[in-house]
Amino acid sequence: MALDPGQKCPMVLLAGNSHPELSHLIAQRLGVRLGDINVYHKTNRETNAEIKESVRGKDVYIIQTGTKDVNNDIMELLIISYACKTSCAHNIIGVIPYLPYSKQSKMRKRGSVVCKVMATMLGKSGLTHIITMDLHQKEIQGFFDIPVENLRASPFLIDYIERLIPDYRNAIIVARNPNSVKRATSYAERLRLGIAVIHGEEKYDDEDKEDDGRNSPPLCRVEYKKIEILPALLPKEKPPLNVVGDVGGRIAIIVDDMIDDVDAFVKVAEVLKERGAYKIYVMATHGLLSSDAPKLLEESCIDEIVVTNTVPHEIQKMQCHKIKTVDISIMLMEAIRRIQNNESMSYLFRNIGMDD
Repeated sequence: MALDPGQKCPMVLLAGNSHPELSHLIAQRLGVRLGDINVYHKTNRETNAEIKESVRGKDVYIIQTGTKDVNNDIMELLIISYACKTSCAHNIIGVIPYLPYSKQSKMRKRGSVVCKVMATMLGKSGLTHIITMDLHQKEIQGFFDIPVENLRASPFLIDYIERLIPDYRNAIIVARNPNSVKRATSYAERLRLGIAVIHGEEKYDDEDKEDDGRNSPPLCRVEYKKIEILPALLPKEKPPLNVVGDVGGRIAIIVDDMIDDVDAFVKVAEVLKERGAYKIYVMATHGLLSSDAPKLLEESCIDEIVVTNTVPHEIQKMQCHKIKTVDISIMLMEAIRRIQNNESMSYLFRNIGMDD
């Protein structure tokens, strides 16, 4: 029997192994229990998922984020989603606070756009909707053939600045590189603060100076029996790391979407300190903090690193007392509740412009 358009499907909340604490927070805020599911690895390291309750005709929400064990996280999500699809779930919504491989969203030399492959796999596995937060590039939404809700963590981080940074009116928002200017401007305009931009020798992800042979031999053209060499684009020569803007006697707040390898953040903090900033904060949505990042941050001149709980980082917090966590589970809960009740999502995107 077809479902009455006005009738609401029962909801089932399932959680993978990537972030149990966040899953329990969301379930607690929703006032529901987590569904009975067992996701484990067999002796040969294959992933197995056993859903121990019926999902037939129900709306299933799968909570699974990206962590350092990223490939297992992806396989768990795909297998759980496909298990729900073959069990005749009505809708399957993936709650993926940090979308894995989102940094690989551009073509590399002799490479591929890995994030597009991710989008295809997630769609084919059975997901009908995705809830995520602060995609590395907003254009990633176009890789999917299903709706994607790209929520923002900036309201939580701005609230942290206003409540917990003393004398934040004397602060300046810092863009770590020219690519981050839009994000820094968004924060600065809402806090009524100025901005500074770091420019210089830091190497960006989309640059690779290594000669891969694609221009060898040189391109030529023949014109009136005379060979002319086509002009080549000169390589970029960046100046030393520099600050565009006045940070002397100010609190410097560096904003970014994620903090993973922290070498660049540490170098930027040293430059800001040299230019007179008396306190330095780093604000980011996703605190991946890979490898020896906690140790480097602990030894750096950065005073505080503020990240949300889209990614688990309890071990890193034990290694570095400067790391503070902002809880964003209420935003994910509200997104789930609105989708489940067929309510508009526009309230969660109010005052968010094209550049945010």
